[in-house]
Amino acid sequence: MSEEPTRSKARSLLRAVGIEDGDADESGRRRGIYLLPNLITTGALFAGFYAIVAAMNGHFMPAAVAIYAASILDAADGRVARLTRTQSAFGAEYDSLSDMVAFGVAPALVAFSWALSELGQIGWVVTFIYMACAALRLARFNTQQHESRSFTGLASPSAAVLIASLVWVLDEQRLAGETVSVVAAAMLAVVTTLVSILMVSNFKYFSPKLITFRGRVPFFALVAVVLVFAIILADPPRVLLALSGLYALSGVVVYAWNLARKSETEPE
Repeated sequence: MSEEPTRSKARSLLRAVGIEDGDADESGRRRGIYLLPNLITTGALFAGFYAIVAAMNGHFMPAAVAIYAASILDAADGRVARLTRTQSAFGAEYDSLSDMVAFGVAPALVAFSWALSELGQIGWVVTFIYMACAALRLARFNTQQHESRSFTGLASPSAAVLIASLVWVLDEQRLAGETVSVVAAAMLAVVTTLVSILMVSNFKYFSPKLITFRGRVPFFALVAVVLVFAIILADPPRVLLALSGLYALSGVVVYAWNLARKSETEPE
């Protein structure tokens, strides 16, 4: 029995599930997508979707955890693609669309479902501003030449973690059955607006891509990592809120520091 019909059926099945697209590149080889990094990206997309569903049902702690998971998976898919040499244009576009859902739509709807809806028109305007700024941040990242040492503007995953952490912390302060106070809603609206501005700003932020796991490190580095994980696990929302808040402010502080140094060195 000839194996050609079997191979033809296999190729048809691969095309149907998207593993092989059926087109050929310039060298005549079949084009397809790399499965592993795109599976991780799909996991991040699902986490963002789950955060939206959880928030719509009033479960804000699981929604925040889902956004944390999405940020971890988003960092992992790029590293896996680079380590396995499976980068592709498809993967980059898919990752960007996943980021828009997980770090643009999800945190905005989590904030809106928890408190911003109580502010009426102001609430949905703030929500839309956040989503629009996240989209602009992602579009700028995709079209600009990537910098190895820094990001221009607060990265959308960092912004999403900050918003999710703030909602989790504020929700824990609320008594069971108590409605969200106007003060808490206003605080969330102000922070969401400021974070939106930071995403589209020209402030420089340290790039986590500089952190590498290759090569040897001092033993103290391993101890430090364990301590950091222990501190985070002790009180995840507050610790992550503090860390993401400090990171968001770091761009402003560095800009002000460089501006002050520049004014000191310039002749009068």
